[in-house]
Amino acid sequence: MSSYKDQIIKDKLPEHVAIIMDGNGRWAKKQGAMRLFGHQNGIKAVRQVTEAAGELGIKYLTLYTFSTENWNRPKMEVEGLMKLLVSTLADEAKKLHANNVRLKIIGDDSLPASIKEKFDECEKMTANNTGLTLVLALSYSSRWEISNAVKQIAQKVKSGELDAEAIDQEIISAHMSTNFMPDPELLIRTSGEYRISNFLLWQIAYSELYFTDTLWPDFGKEDLYKALVDYQSRERRFGKTSEQVQ
Repeated sequence: MSSYKDQIIKDKLPEHVAIIMDGNGRWAKKQGAMRLFGHQNGIKAVRQVTEAAGELGIKYLTLYTFSTENWNRPKMEVEGLMKLLVSTLADEAKKLHANNVRLKIIGDDSLPASIKEKFDECEKMTANNTGLTLVLALSYSSRWEISNAVKQIAQKVKSGELDAEAIDQEIISAHMSTNFMPDPELLIRTSGEYRISNFLLWQIAYSELYFTDTLWPDFGKEDLYKALVDYQSRERRFGKTSEQVQ
């Protein structure tokens, strides 16, 4: 049986892929189970996609893991998800390190201290790894990130460290929490929803968007390969004409 992987052009891979992992709750409902069961099975998809990205040589994979808006979900679900994140990290940290994966976390400071401490430990453990950088957006929202960048820039202007006339796209990008990596060339959203949900709004200005009806727990390596093949079939013009690009 042929695989979409066979159609991938290795020298045309995106450097950075971002994914809005959606559909855990609906997947669980289809199984007649609680939403947390969907989150538990979504971990398998994270593992599959991380392995596939690393094997292909993709440099950055950013996963929308938990938004600032998700704190408004039922308390039982949020607490269960936080426990799941900690236990999963405890299980996966050494494996990530052994596979030369570097872990990075982006988001605000509202994570409980005990959870943040666990993630800090894993970040430090994998800091010098040179393979795939796996970025988890945790308690993250793009409007928070942009607001935070504006505050930092305003403070530098106020203190005289920065001239307001010098503010440009590069300055703004440098104050984003994603300043250690390039903008994503490809953004994938699962579950059949067609919205961005406050994710990397600044960074996806020229990203290719790929939507699939597949619910996140069912999303595997072959689904990622299919998205990459679709991405490689597109003409990326960045505002230019087809003739200029060619």
